[in-house]
Amino acid sequence: MNLHHKGRHALVTGGGTGIGLAIAQMLAAQGAQVTITGRRGDVLAAAAEATPGLYPLVMDVSDEASVVQGCADAIAARGPITICVANAGIAEGKSMAKMDMAFWRTMMAINLDGAYLTVRECLGGMLSEGYGRTLFISSIAGIKGLKGAPAYTASKHGMIGLMRGLSEEYLGMDLTFNAICPGYTDTDIVTRNTESISARAGIDADQARQMMVKTNRHKRLVTADEVAAAAQWLCGPGSSSVNGQTIEIAGGQM
Repeated sequence: MNLHHKGRHALVTGGGTGIGLAIAQMLAAQGAQVTITGRRGDVLAAAAEATPGLYPLVMDVSDEASVVQGCADAIAARGPITICVANAGIAEGKSMAKMDMAFWRTMMAINLDGAYLTVRECLGGMLSEGYGRTLFISSIAGIKGLKGAPAYTASKHGMIGLMRGLSEEYLGMDLTFNAICPGYTDTDIVTRNTESISARAGIDADQARQMMVKTNRHKRLVTADEVAAAAQWLCGPGSSSVNGQTIEIAGGQM
């Protein structure tokens, strides 16, 4: 693989598992030093031990002080961050009738506030270096309504709004801001959702899993590597004119 990112510092939130880990591994393979963040130090340490070029950092994206300190520590250790992947998030369905303010705020704090804080703290390095690639890992719920999950839908729509605003604000510079919108992807989130759907609907785990599989247009789960391949293109050479876009990965038109 070409070392397109040799000498660059990338930060991937939620980088210890799933989509985040797949993207972090791709960036490391292309020469970047990749700070991976999350709330579980043991998971991050295991990922870093298995892949050269990954550096673990415990950071809670819903906590402003944690993001400010975490990004400062990463920058002090490895230099300005010029590739930022705002991936950390939670996915949980709850109908409007059953939702309370605490649930709503938790969803927004992690999915939307967390993306804002992470990008805010990385942006200074991009501006000083005159180069930056920012990816928001949104969801198909960022471009269409997801039944039974209005808070999740709103948080992912918000990420895309933030991305579009930033793409206009820094237009004309060698900074791009894009969003990847996967369908149901074969990660731990799908495993947890399978258990939740099974319990709520009174169906077995296979039936619950198939409900998610059928939502994807090609009737299978997306793989984390497929999402990482899209990230590779968006961060790589030849994509500098791709800015302010939503890339849907769901097996067909949504």
